[in-house]
Amino acid sequence: MEYIPILVLVFSFISFLAMGTPVAWSITISSLLTMLVSIPATPAFTTVSQRMCTGLDSFALLAIPFFILSGELMNKGGIAHRLIAFAKTLVGALPGGLALINIISAMLMGAIAGSAMASASAMGSILGPEMEKEGYSKEFGAAVNIASSTTGLIIPPSNVLIVYSLASGGASIAALFLAGYIPGIMTGVFLMVVASFWAKKKKYKLGQKSSFKDIFKTFIVAVPSLFMLVVVIGGIVVGVFTATEASAIAVLYSFILGVIYKEITFKNIPTILLKSSTTTAIVMFLIAASMSMSWVLSFENIPQNISNLLLGVSDNKIIVLLIINLLLLFVGIFMDMTPAVLIFTPIFLPVIIKLGLNPVHFGIIMILNLCIGLCTPPVGSVLFVGVGIAKTNIEKVIKPLLPLFLAMIFALFLVTYFPQISLWLPGIFGLLN
Repeated sequence: MEYIPILVLVFSFISFLAMGTPVAWSITISSLLTMLVSIPATPAFTTVSQRMCTGLDSFALLAIPFFILSGELMNKGGIAHRLIAFAKTLVGALPGGLALINIISAMLMGAIAGSAMASASAMGSILGPEMEKEGYSKEFGAAVNIASSTTGLIIPPSNVLIVYSLASGGASIAALFLAGYIPGIMTGVFLMVVASFWAKKKKYKLGQKSSFKDIFKTFIVAVPSLFMLVVVIGGIVVGVFTATEASAIAVLYSFILGVIYKEITFKNIPTILLKSSTTTAIVMFLIAASMSMSWVLSFENIPQNISNLLLGVSDNKIIVLLIINLLLLFVGIFMDMTPAVLIFTPIFLPVIIKLGLNPVHFGIIMILNLCIGLCTPPVGSVLFVGVGIAKTNIEKVIKPLLPLFLAMIFALFLVTYFPQISLWLPGIFGLLN
């Protein structure tokens, strides 16, 4: 009897997704159907709607619309061009120089904007045509852009790390932000190694070597953009302001920078606000729906049942983490990142805690794992953006994307089984419980 709710939840959710129902509606309706197994219709409808509303009643969630707006301001504010110019002087002369430029720029842009979609659209539209002109295949350029854009979700500030903090019941946002640096940079380096080998194999053209003067010049131009990371992350870590206050400061900083660069005018503001509002509405609806499902899971004791099931299979950390990673990789193929974090964090976190692992470490494992799902069909949003901008199709992009997948999975393996990769930095600042 105790497994009937989980069967109803899983079967109904998968069925609605298969019929093409939007993810947020699939989550909401399947949550309601699961509640109807246990209680009458009127309280079931009331409870689900209440949980959707109260799920959004969190001060920490205010950071998300602000970071979305700051990302949009940065995307329009000419920051991407300056980061690309700086990256070009650093690695332009190496094998696969333009691909490496794409990866470094995506890491910097993703870290500053906190959005994989913003990074993919900016880098794809700017570097894609240039790579094609230099003899790179369109598919290789798209693959590099798609894989590298996800690094910005691990390198802070990152909206999805804030979502994880909420779903975990209070993991420190500052600790999560610091924990993301080394895994994010490491993933980017692995992607660069693979891209460089691929470019060497295909004998793509090398760029010109830059002098120290050129590197310094482009660095100075990029400093105002890079300094935002110091302001936002530094302020959070030393306790000057909270993550929510930092997100508001990021909006102000990026707006002033865009005006100084003369890339943003008052004429652009309505478009920027409209686009940010649309993205915020989608994200918030997903969060509200996912919070209702999280409550339903808790009400039906589903996390405890799954926890007992997993620990019944094995109490070995290596085996359990392997199973969780495989499940999350499977989930990431079919579900977007935000609902996946909100739904599966309460399910797997009790298992992680029973095994004696740190919730901050698990947060980085989960985000890095689900980043891979953003690059995979049929729901991979970054995959579709990258393919659309490159004007190619998924079938052609998959081949050059596969080695990049392997690089990301190798990074995931290291982060999973070597906790200090994630925990060393927050440990230095005394942010771990």
